[in-house]
Amino acid sequence: MVRSGEEPRPTGRATDGTGPASLRELFLQGEPVETGVRTSILDSWQRCRSLGLSPDALDLPYREDFDPGGRIVRAAVPVLDRLQATFAGSQVNISVADANGTVLLRRFGDPSMTRSLPDIQVVPGFVFAEQVAGTNGIGLALAERQLIRVYGAEHFAERAQQNACVALPVRDPLSGRIEGVLCLGYPRGFERPALGVAIRRAAEGIERRLLGQSSARERALLRTYLAAGAGTAGLHRGVALDAVANEFPLRDQAILREKAAELISGAQRGAVEVTLPDGRRVTLVSRPVTSGSGVQGIAIEAVLPGPAAGEPLVIPHQADDLAALTATAVPLSAARPAITLPSGHLAAPSGPLVTTDGDGGTTGPGGTAGPVTSAEPATSPEPATSAEPATPAEPAEPDSARTPAGPAVADGERTTTQPTTTDSDRGPSGPAAAGSDRRVPAGEHSEAAFPARGLVMLGEPQVGAYALAARRRLELLSEASTRIGTTLDVRRTAEELAETAAPGLADFVTIDLPDAVLRGEVSADPIADLRRTVVHGIREGLPFTPPGKRVDFGPTTPQLRCLSSSEAVLEPDLNAAAGWLAQDPEHTERLLAHVHSLIAVPLLARGVVLGVASFYRAGSPFGDDDRSLAQELASRAALSIDNARRYTHERTMVLALQRRLLPHGLPDQDAVEVAHRYLPAESDVGGDWYDVIPLSGARVGLLVGDVVGHGMLSAATMGRLRTAARSFAELDFPPDEVLTHLDNLVGRLDREDPDGKGAGVIGATCLYAVYDPTAQRCLMARAGHPPPAVVRPDGTVIYPDLPAGPPLGLGGLPFDAVEVGLPEGSQLVLYTDGLIEDRNRDVDAVLEQLREALAHPERAPEATCQAVLDTVAPAHPHDDIALLVARVHAMDPGRIANWELSADPARVGEVRASAMRWLSDRGLDETGFAAELILSELITNAIRHGAAPIRVRLLYGRTLICEVSDASNTAPHLRRAASTDEGGRGLFLVAQLSQSWGTRYLPEGKVIWAECDLDAA
Repeated sequence: MVRSGEEPRPTGRATDGTGPASLRELFLQGEPVETGVRTSILDSWQRCRSLGLSPDALDLPYREDFDPGGRIVRAAVPVLDRLQATFAGSQVNISVADANGTVLLRRFGDPSMTRSLPDIQVVPGFVFAEQVAGTNGIGLALAERQLIRVYGAEHFAERAQQNACVALPVRDPLSGRIEGVLCLGYPRGFERPALGVAIRRAAEGIERRLLGQSSARERALLRTYLAAGAGTAGLHRGVALDAVANEFPLRDQAILREKAAELISGAQRGAVEVTLPDGRRVTLVSRPVTSGSGVQGIAIEAVLPGPAAGEPLVIPHQADDLAALTATAVPLSAARPAITLPSGHLAAPSGPLVTTDGDGGTTGPGGTAGPVTSAEPATSPEPATSAEPATPAEPAEPDSARTPAGPAVADGERTTTQPTTTDSDRGPSGPAAAGSDRRVPAGEHSEAAFPARGLVMLGEPQVGAYALAARRRLELLSEASTRIGTTLDVRRTAEELAETAAPGLADFVTIDLPDAVLRGEVSADPIADLRRTVVHGIREGLPFTPPGKRVDFGPTTPQLRCLSSSEAVLEPDLNAAAGWLAQDPEHTERLLAHVHSLIAVPLLARGVVLGVASFYRAGSPFGDDDRSLAQELASRAALSIDNARRYTHERTMVLALQRRLLPHGLPDQDAVEVAHRYLPAESDVGGDWYDVIPLSGARVGLLVGDVVGHGMLSAATMGRLRTAARSFAELDFPPDEVLTHLDNLVGRLDREDPDGKGAGVIGATCLYAVYDPTAQRCLMARAGHPPPAVVRPDGTVIYPDLPAGPPLGLGGLPFDAVEVGLPEGSQLVLYTDGLIEDRNRDVDAVLEQLREALAHPERAPEATCQAVLDTVAPAHPHDDIALLVARVHAMDPGRIANWELSADPARVGEVRASAMRWLSDRGLDETGFAAELILSELITNAIRHGAAPIRVRLLYGRTLICEVSDASNTAPHLRRAASTDEGGRGLFLVAQLSQSWGTRYLPEGKVIWAECDLDAA
């Protein structure tokens, strides 16, 4: 379907018995015809079949009660006369139907056509609505609400197979409501490109005349209002609201005008008190007005606070002559459905206005019956256009029928008027000359004691209702811009659309999205993948498909039609919507007890189908303006949903990368019992990480870090830093040296930024702790990271005084390490700043809350992790949270053996023998052979190349660890000795007999260690 309304025509318009003609026969036989038939025609055929219409037995109903002189007819008559002259002598028939499809007017290019055509094509009054006449130009234009062409066999009725037509809805320019349909019918062979242009121009002409009618009516109301005030007493009491603008700023004027529009639209008569923001109260008075031609309207006046008694009323602007004002036509633009008086003009007095009495006559200003007052001139104030005659003017009243105005006396900037009549409700009014020093005695009815009245707005209730509805639509769109898209969550964005539309536009809203969109992907088949996502309305309990359930729409449903055409589909009356009713008769019947009108709108953004939104209304039916509003709301929401979908897709990828780069499991070791948690931020994924690294000597390294920033770059950088940190740790560097190497790496990554703008890694924080179970000591250092928490076995929680150090990447500053004693059973808690830093919480208070959560040493690390997340972590974290809890264990002294010896080769055999006895006592005889050779080589190398004191230590845990230390810093190197070399094979033998070996440097020397696998032994 084409948005402009000009649908592309299929090849072969049934002129040769092929094309749509054969396809129509296939359709009537129940065969699929999805290709070769325009979407609008096929949809209409399906609706006709759902209604049970028969193409060869369609009897059109005839309405005798149609209005031959209605508003649309008055506007269309001169336009149709011109069209008839344009197509004179041709076989074109011209018709105008009302909004229900009843033909009201007919014209013929050749008048002799009336003798050969059937009555249904000649006589007005027949109904051509689609539900009774099948597929035809008038009925389809009303159903599709746009320009429609129907050719030959595309008609559903057999009798129309030889005809073609083009039809276009005609709308009221003020309300946007469809007032009728203009249709041009012609034989199939009379196809002209000018037909589309002609019908558009003719429809615009009718719409201009409809606008002219509305404008003339409202101008008549204003002239009557002003003329009514010309003969009443105390004219100086009526002053326009703009004339006292100093008393009412623009904000207050807008408030008063908005309330006045509500009073007009509701046709409310009476007085309403409006409280302004500064506390002042202004009374708005609603008064009926009837023009000389019978146009009824409402005038809204503001009763302004009057001056003190005895002081004359001073009008701040020079008043115009009332007679000249009432005799001048006041222009009205199409965008203003109600009238406000121009600045400086006198408004109506407080006396009664011209209204109709009970007998249909009029009541004069003084309450007496008399002729209708009108100051409209004999000529029309509307300029005539070349396309059509000007709108007829209101009938002019003779001068004798007008009430004369009293004389006006001006004195500089002060102007007063001297009344010439009396007001029966207030008694006689005395003169009040400008500049007079006369004081009115107390208790006397001074005219200056009465409050002034100012005209705020004047208009017809129906037009006022349209203006109020238009303003509320704008307010709804403005509200939508702030309410929809506040988060990057697909489901929540859909909920925001529903919450904005109900009850502002609809009573109930359902939104269906494909599962793929909810996951952040693009659905390959969105129609078959829809799932009910949101159901929202003014009340609950309606029989809508509940959220989470799959929804399947039939081929004739409005939802599927809107997805196929990418346009909103309006069903004003669901009781007559055959496609909707046929989807699930039992379900729709239950739903019809609650809803009566539907707008289905596709959710499309950047060429991606994201789902469908359905707006239901239980009261008044939807109109075209509602459809446009729903389309705009859905378009805005679709962009937000697509943004959320894209974000969800990217976040899923980053989160997958983040989890992939984090440890998948914990290494086997006996030093600590570890539990960990990683909680990504709600808004974006950052670069937090943790790690547990087994080290030599039964020690274990605990690492927690946080890369600055969020997104893919932070996650990738985290992976690089974690890999580097693990490598530095496995080289047995102490914590402060590990941080120094990481600091250099981050600085190098910044310098290698390809853009050179510093958009890459800004920095990172890190905390590294090494726990030694043999000494029950922990050495820690941190780089700009939050301090760890230590939970003592007695439940005491402390935060060690650990130097903060600069964040990684600044460079040039040292890091300090601190050693802390950790008795067996203590817990070491490491975390990132996302746990404690939150914009709505104080860090010190959170640390105290963390202290309380950790003060349970009997908890296992897993339970401690969960308790911390439940009580300390923010409900909606803005940053990632990495948490690592380690309960430390001490190594049994019976599993540790130590020997110290001098640099004497004779001592090697002695220590070796003692070690074998120690291993035999523990049932490690099978491991003794490898351990004996390893100790022999390591001790010999220490004596030959090292310095005293020399120490030997055996650690019996998951593996057997052999350690030999000396006071020298010389580094051993593994090399392959030549066949003629006498030495150089010691470390090679150690590497072959052990599963791993290495060197650990100490402040006073080094340790060479080797691990033997007990299972292998």
